Amino acid sequence: MRWQMGRKSDNVEDRRGMGSGTVAVGGGIGTVLLVLAALFLGIDPSVILQQAPVTNAPTSNSAQDSPVSDQTTDFVKVVLADTEDTWQGIFRQSGLRYQEPKLVLFSGAVQSACGFAQAAMGPFYCPNDRKVYLDTSFFQQLKNRHNSPGDFAQAYVIAHEIGHHVQTLLGISQQVHSAQQRTGKVQGNQLSVRLELQADCFAGVWAYHSDRSRQTLEPGDIEEAMNAAANIGDDQLQRQAKGYVRPDAFTHGSSAQRVRWFQKGLSTGNPDACNTFDVSNP
Repeated sequence: MRWQMGRKSDNVEDRRGMGSGTVAVGGGIGTVLLVLAALFLGIDPSVILQQAPVTNAPTSNSAQDSPVSDQTTDFVKVVLADTEDTWQGIFRQSGLRYQEPKLVLFSGAVQSACGFAQAAMGPFYCPNDRKVYLDTSFFQQLKNRHNSPGDFAQAYVIAHEIGHHVQTLLGISQQVHSAQQRTGKVQGNQLSVRLELQADCFAGVWAYHSDRSRQTLEPGDIEEAMNAAANIGDDQLQRQAKGYVRPDAFTHGSSAQRVRWFQKGLSTGNPDACNTFDVSNP
């Protein structure tokens, strides 16, 4: 991916090296385990945490005076800036204004408006404060645990989370969460899958416009993103964790679905083509 000469976003908040404190979550260890499971599967953690009061303990005084600066930070800033430029243009064409999200870099654990999160939970978007949270050690997990190396695989992860921000700005996430409250668990999971697949499609839309406008793609980049989408599909993760697959428990979509919808966005560059909620598009 050609990113080194790209513009760097000012919307990155670097909390690495800062004390995140500890929290007491109402509901005890059961709530903590539910949040861990929810974030691992990509479910909005606020759905669980909004019912539980969170109390912050004093944070550590060992916070660094200045944010960590390294190549990974620069990469994240450039990719975020590229998503900003892409979605600003798309929203402008529709007569809308794109509100840029913040991206928070953290190490180990972090407190968000959706609750307390640990690095093991993976990247997530919190609609309550409209921020993306990322521990960059996840990139190593993506490479080593999920067999998905490459800078464009990492960019795909960021673009997917930004896709959730786009859904929030358009009111899609709110409609889905409202519908989930009126349905059973299986139907709620199906809605979650369609929400996640749309974020994959939006990531493909970003890739399309990024390459057309700034020629960012290099040979092999698309394969990196599709490989990542396939390796973090629900069926793949369930098979690795349990040895069997339960489609009714999917929350992100199968490997094939994630790849197909990313390709849909990539081939069209049109957000309107990302209607994953059309029941004729499984």
